Amino acid sequence: MTWAIPCPAQPFLAIEGSDARFPVRRIYCVGQNYAAHAREMGSNPDQEPPFFFSKPADALVADGTTVPYPPGTENLHHEAELVVAIGTGGTNIARDAALDHVWGYAVGNDLTRRDVQATAKKIGRPWDMAKGFDHSAPCGPLHPVAAVGHPSSGRISLTVNGEPRQSSDLSDLIWPVADVISYLSSMVALAPGDLIFTGTPEGVGPLVPGDTCVVEIDGLGRLTTRIGTPAA
Repeated sequence: MTWAIPCPAQPFLAIEGSDARFPVRRIYCVGQNYAAHAREMGSNPDQEPPFFFSKPADALVADGTTVPYPPGTENLHHEAELVVAIGTGGTNIARDAALDHVWGYAVGNDLTRRDVQATAKKIGRPWDMAKGFDHSAPCGPLHPVAAVGHPSSGRISLTVNGEPRQSSDLSDLIWPVADVISYLSSMVALAPGDLIFTGTPEGVGPLVPGDTCVVEIDGLGRLTTRIGTPAA
């Protein structure tokens, strides 16, 4: 086969303790999956089923990257998240079998153009440009299930320039990982290489050029992202 243009590079994540790489196919994200965050965004967590949005796979950036402040926003926000990597795909996956489809876990940061999102929500338009922009998915190295198991509790936190912004526990997820996988697989066919950002706790807030943002999850290490000046 002859391609008309050069093939795009394959997005991937590093794997903790290995020279191998994990190829990434799609990135799904769960909206408002911590009750306190749902409330700070004006929603009622007791009334809504899980909902999802996506980021392009090439929005991934590795630990330690300096991300240019994105165009089109004056209110870039951080969102600390547990990331799930799918190793075995399927549709209509039963909840009690869902964790068997997980390859590993990582620390993520769902960068968000909050002002763009607020405008889109107000007029009933999609969130794509609020969530799926370049460099919007910082993610640390994957930790295989064989090494870390399936974390269902443990501290998730975020600091900006050393100052605490977000702090919660994975046990506070409204929809735990197994529920998320089962529900999402009823809507789309999951496949090896898919990532799921599982939602953020309360305390989201702004980032500006010069900030250093650090997300930590017990047992999964930390993810450091620096915010640079806008790209020329």
